[in-house]
Amino acid sequence: MEFINNNLLMLILFTPLLGMTAVMLAPNNKGTIARIAFAFSLIPLLLTLYLWANYDFVAGGFQFEVNARWYPSVNAGFHLGVDGLSVPMVLLANLLVPLCILASFNVDRIRGFMALFFILQVGTLGVFLSLDLLLFFAFYEVGLVPMYFLINQWGSPKGKRELSRGRIVPAREYASFKFMIYTMAAGLGLLLAIQLIGITQGTFDLPTLYATWPTSNETFLNFASASTVKTVAFWAFFVAFAIKVPLFPFHTWLPDAHTEAPTAGSMILAGVLLKLGAYGFLRLVIPLFPEQSAAAAPIIALLGMLSIILAAYSAYGQTDFKRLVAYSSVNHMGFVVLGLAVVAWAAGNAVDPTTLALAGAGAVIQMFNHGLSAAAMFFLVGVVYERAHTRNLDELGGGIWQYAPIYGGMLIFSSMASLGLPGLNGFVGEFAIVRGSWPIFTFYTALSMIGLFMTGAYVLKGIRKVLHGPINPHWADHNMEMNVREIAVMAPLLVLMLLIGVWPASIANMINYAIVHLFG
Repeated sequence: MEFINNNLLMLILFTPLLGMTAVMLAPNNKGTIARIAFAFSLIPLLLTLYLWANYDFVAGGFQFEVNARWYPSVNAGFHLGVDGLSVPMVLLANLLVPLCILASFNVDRIRGFMALFFILQVGTLGVFLSLDLLLFFAFYEVGLVPMYFLINQWGSPKGKRELSRGRIVPAREYASFKFMIYTMAAGLGLLLAIQLIGITQGTFDLPTLYATWPTSNETFLNFASASTVKTVAFWAFFVAFAIKVPLFPFHTWLPDAHTEAPTAGSMILAGVLLKLGAYGFLRLVIPLFPEQSAAAAPIIALLGMLSIILAAYSAYGQTDFKRLVAYSSVNHMGFVVLGLAVVAWAAGNAVDPTTLALAGAGAVIQMFNHGLSAAAMFFLVGVVYERAHTRNLDELGGGIWQYAPIYGGMLIFSSMASLGLPGLNGFVGEFAIVRGSWPIFTFYTALSMIGLFMTGAYVLKGIRKVLHGPINPHWADHNMEMNVREIAVMAPLLVLMLLIGVWPASIANMINYAIVHLFG
C-alpha cells in the first residue's frame, strides 16, 4: 500500500501504456483485443477512485506529488501533483475511456484504434497531473496526434468536402486536417508563452511560478520589459486555450471534427479534450496573470455570452443530429467561460467570496457535468446511426421510440440533463454559474438567457425529430433497440447525472475548497 501511495500518480499516468502494449501483443481477434483493452482501461479508473477516496480536500493544495529531475539543462522537472481542480478531471477522463472502449467493440482495425486511445489517455492525464510548464506542454501535444488519426482513419466514410478549385476530398480528411491546424496553432502560442516565462524566471515549476511570476519585474533578454513579456505571454495563453475550449470565434473546427469523428472519438473529444482549455485558464492563465486576467475579464464574459447564444441558434438550425450535439457543446462550454470570467475579474478586484465560489466552482462542476452528458449524447447519436445509417433528422422522421423504448428513455434522460432540468446534473453547474456571474456581469448574464431558451428549443427539436411522431415503418426491421453492451455504456453516465443532480455535494465540496485555496 505504501508503494501505491508513493507512486499513485505515476501509476495512473502510465498504466494506459500497459494497455497499449497488451493490445499490440494480443492475438489477431477483434473480440479478444476489445476485451483486453477494456480490462486494462479499468486499472487507471480503479486507481483514480482510490485517489478520490484518499485526497484530503479540506487541507487543499497539491498532494501525492512526484518531483524528479527531467531536463536539468533548462531547469524543467518531472513534477506531478493533484488538487481539487485536477482530481475531478482525472476521474472524468479515466471514467470515459473505458466507456469509449466498450462502445467501440465493433470498429474495424481495432488494434490500432485501441492503441491510439491509450496514448490519447496518457496525454490527457498528463495535462491534468503536470505541475511543470514544459511537462504540461509535452503532454498537451501528445493528445494531438492520436486524435488526428482517430478522425482521419476511423471517421465517417460517407461525407465529401469541396475545396478551392473544385477539389473534392473526404470530409474526415478535411475535418482532421482542420483539427490539426487549429490545435497546432494553439500549441505554438502555448509554447511561446511557456518559453517566455521559463527563460525570464529560470524555472518551469508551477508552484514556484505561482509565488514569483505575478510580481516579477524580470526583462526578457534585456530588451523587452516585464509588462511587455507578461502581456505577450498572457494573450498567447489566452488564444491557445480559447481555441481548445473552443470559444467563439475560435470554435469552427469543432463541429467538423465531431461530425466526422467515430462515436468514441466524439465522446472523448467532448467529454475530456474540450476541458483542457478551460482547465488551462484555471490552472495557468488566471493564477499567473491576475492583473491581465482582471483587465480581460469583460472580454472573456462577452465571448462566453456570444458562444452561448450563437451556438444555441446554430444547433437549432442543424439537420444533422451529430452536428446539433456538436454545437450544443460550444453552447454549454460558453457557460463555463462565463464562470471563468468571474474568477478572472476576482483576480484583480474585490468580489464577494460567495459570488467567487459559486462562479468558480460552478465552472468546474459544469466541466465535469458536460463531460458526462455530452459523452452520453454522442454515444446515443452513434447508436441510432449504426442502425439507421443516417444522422439526418428529416430522414429519421421520428417514431423511433415505439421500436426502441429503452433508447428513447435514455435519450430523453440525457437530453434533459443537457438542458439543465432541476434534479439532474446539468442544472447544478449552470445555476451556480448564473448565480455567481449575475452580480459582476449582469448584462452579459441576462443576454445569455437567450441561449438558455434556445437550448430548450434545440433539445426538444432533436427529441421530436428522432423519437416522436407516428410510427415510421421504414425502421421496423432495423432492430433499433439498444443491446446489453450499449446499455452498460450508458448506465454509469445516467447514474452520475442523477447522483450529482440530487446530491451536488458529492463533487462540489472538493471543488469549492480548491477554488477558495487558489483564488481566496
